[in-house]
Amino acid sequence: MMSPKPLTSDGGGGASSSRSAPMVRSTPLQVIHILGNFMRIWSVYSLYSYLSNSGDSIVGFIFSCLVPASIIFLVLQKPWKGRPLPNSQVVPTVVNGGILALYFVLWGKGLIACGPLIALLAEYAGAVLGVLSAALYGRKVNVWKKIGGLAAMLVAYYLLSKGWSTRTHSPLYSFGSEPLEKAAQTIGMKEMVVPITAGILSALRRVLARRVSLKNQLKRRLHAITIASATCFLFPFAMWDTILGSASDSIVKQQLPSWAYLSTVLFGMVLIFYVDNVAEEKLHLVFSSPRHLMVSTGCIIVLEIMYKMDFSFLGFLVCSVVLGFGIFEATSLERSKKNPLEAHELSNGVFQNQLPISALPS
Repeated sequence: MMSPKPLTSDGGGGASSSRSAPMVRSTPLQVIHILGNFMRIWSVYSLYSYLSNSGDSIVGFIFSCLVPASIIFLVLQKPWKGRPLPNSQVVPTVVNGGILALYFVLWGKGLIACGPLIALLAEYAGAVLGVLSAALYGRKVNVWKKIGGLAAMLVAYYLLSKGWSTRTHSPLYSFGSEPLEKAAQTIGMKEMVVPITAGILSALRRVLARRVSLKNQLKRRLHAITIASATCFLFPFAMWDTILGSASDSIVKQQLPSWAYLSTVLFGMVLIFYVDNVAEEKLHLVFSSPRHLMVSTGCIIVLEIMYKMDFSFLGFLVCSVVLGFGIFEATSLERSKKNPLEAHELSNGVFQNQLPISALPS
């Protein structure tokens, strides 16, 4: 009679292979996420370079980018087909379009005033909604950790405003001795308010979109309505800006086929939505998270060197680490007991405020 085979080696190997299988399957998605974010950040640097040299109106340029982006989303998603969307989802989505339009305007103003590095890092300021949620809804879970995270985020933005990420003003040693084309000026916290406000609006827009659309397919349909609504909200302001002659060129005369324009539409508005959507659904990687910040940090370092910006590697690394620590603490909510997406949504200020929602159309 044969004795049974020991299970130690085979069992361990089976467990190891079962653990490694999801990691192997997620590797292509992680590559797509990194490349998608790199292309989006590249479009931001291209847009900054174009607007700095041309002097075009940021409102007019953003509007001219939203028009084709809204058409692309409407053609791809066809929100008018399928089951009709109820007003309980359409009305908040239209309002969300107004928030998106305001976000684009403030983000563009912050990009021109503070540069692409600070404009990109300020998008993570939406993590402060986790602290506000704890204060407003009385959730006594890791409150002091959230307050400490908020303090760390403020320290990071203060260091950025003092020029720690620039070679000109950073107190840390910076690699590279090549001459700079243009030295950066210190910004100050007053100028930082605009991009930080844009970052908070961006997080608020994501929370509202996640609350209204519980299904992935519904999220895409409603996002098409959101982009179209944002275009409509910006239309009168763009026309008024053109009529007053505040822009050097009208919207029609802008260099629409330029790389800055095409990359902003394709990578900064269209592709990044699907990339972030895949990251949330498949990788459980949300925007206001240290992991997402780590990807953006690597892309920013590469593009700062490519565009020969006034850049201090060590100073920027210190600011990014402090900001990442602050985001980690500000969004902490019993991570070991909750789904990552659920924990992020709760930390963004939507717990204890769950409204009953009927079955949603797909």
